[in-house]
Amino acid sequence: MRVGTFIGVGVGPGPAGFVPVAALEALRRAAAIYVPRARSSASSVARQCLAGLDIPAAKLREIEFEMDRDRTVLRAHYAALARDIAADLRAGGDVAYLTIGDPMTFSTYGYTLAALRECLPAVEIRTFPGITSFAAAAAALGWPLGEGKERILVLPCPDDADSLRRDIESHDVVVLMKIGARLTWVMALLRELGIAGHCALAARIGLPGEVLFASLSDIDAAPQTGYLCTMLIRRQARERRHV
Repeated sequence: MRVGTFIGVGVGPGPAGFVPVAALEALRRAAAIYVPRARSSASSVARQCLAGLDIPAAKLREIEFEMDRDRTVLRAHYAALARDIAADLRAGGDVAYLTIGDPMTFSTYGYTLAALRECLPAVEIRTFPGITSFAAAAAALGWPLGEGKERILVLPCPDDADSLRRDIESHDVVVLMKIGARLTWVMALLRELGIAGHCALAARIGLPGEVLFASLSDIDAAPQTGYLCTMLIRRQARERRHV
């Protein structure tokens, strides 16, 4: 009996239609499409990205996105999800899993993939890369991420200012993700370092409540802006290479 292929697809971040063209045929062929939804959200952002693509709603299986810090709870969540996916695959159909951004960059897809491989070791897997939040932020802001031999660091926001200070001082560009409620002290640090004017911030790109700041020198961002937020930090002002 044929076992289906597991297909990971990066969609978004942002408006409907941000789906890899190469993945469309696989999505239309899939028997089931798992669509994550954040527990705090009334709707799935990933599902919104499929609007207008002629994919039957009956294929979509919305699952609640688990963000619990308890690793035991997380293991149980992904093990249960893997069992459900494996059952669909054993039925012979391909199964797709949508994830916001790139599936292999700070994504729950990695946990799902690991759990599925334990549950179904011989499963065939195909992963379509997507647009990372920092690539989308850079495009929305017209903010080049790296030029020449600039050294770039991509990291989730540290819990203390001293750690972030060291990261900024040892790299040309820092991409800061998962900021959350730390935004207030992050902003204070950038001002203290005198670099806020050539740093940028994007939140909820392409979604209601979108926030785009090409410079952070004069903004007073509320802590809630830190959620679904990516910050682009440049240690020194951009060199005028075009002159």
